[in-house]
Amino acid sequence: MITESLLAPGHRGCAGCGPALAAKFVLEGAGKDSIVCGPTGCLEVFTTPYPESAWRVPYIHSLFENPAAVASGIETALDALGKSDTNVIVIAGDGATFDIGIRSISGAFERGHDITYICYDNEAYMNTGIQRSGATPYDAATTTSPAGDASFGNPRPKKDMPAILVAHGSPYVATASIAYPKDVINKVKTATETKGPTYIQIHAPCCTGWYFESSETIEVGRLAVQTALYPVFESVNGELGKVHKIKQKPVEDYLRVQRRFKHLFTKDSGKDEIAKIQEIADANVRKYGLVG
Repeated sequence: MITESLLAPGHRGCAGCGPALAAKFVLEGAGKDSIVCGPTGCLEVFTTPYPESAWRVPYIHSLFENPAAVASGIETALDALGKSDTNVIVIAGDGATFDIGIRSISGAFERGHDITYICYDNEAYMNTGIQRSGATPYDAATTTSPAGDASFGNPRPKKDMPAILVAHGSPYVATASIAYPKDVINKVKTATETKGPTYIQIHAPCCTGWYFESSETIEVGRLAVQTALYPVFESVNGELGKVHKIKQKPVEDYLRVQRRFKHLFTKDSGKDEIAKIQEIADANVRKYGLVG
């Protein structure tokens, strides 16, 4: 039983930071016998300002594009030393996962390395100025997909990264949310205890980039799950496993509390766009059997 957080307090994350909570829960689930590889991103920047570190486990900083490759090398070296019980974990943002690092992730999973890849999904490149990523949801306004006279924001759907890694043959793929800490901790335990490359995608709301009060982080995360815009589930050996059931709320409840979606409530045809987002949520309900 861990009585002291393995992510030390006093780091430079924002008040209400979703990724900081995600990292705290991940380390609680993984335990002290872990090595973390972290690429450039919000979490790396605010936990490791030279010469300080908030990590109470070994932490290796990689480039944006190669954390899965670095983790593969760590795992191979530990195996050669007979230390295969040590957990090798990547904790990376959605920019490093969905976009810049997807090639090294594909290689690591195809080779079958015994690593756990964690994506803290705050749905944009927050560290460098709130730019759109492959994880940015439909119609969200970012600095590179701004809402205006000619646009409702991001025109593309969120990339289905869990499905991509299921297709790679991962024995365990899961989604989670910081609004449900015990679920995150239990899934990390399962992932690290499963032989082979495993993946968990943790929804981690960003008060700075999504524009909501820092005291509302957990509630915003909970609404994403309750509206079915962020389905929480497990996939075991390619088959859908445990699903977090919900009493579905309308997507407006989630969209209205974030300024990145404000334009949907002020622009002409905004109701039509909200209806499209509702259909995305309803499709998730049907696909994963979320209501029942």
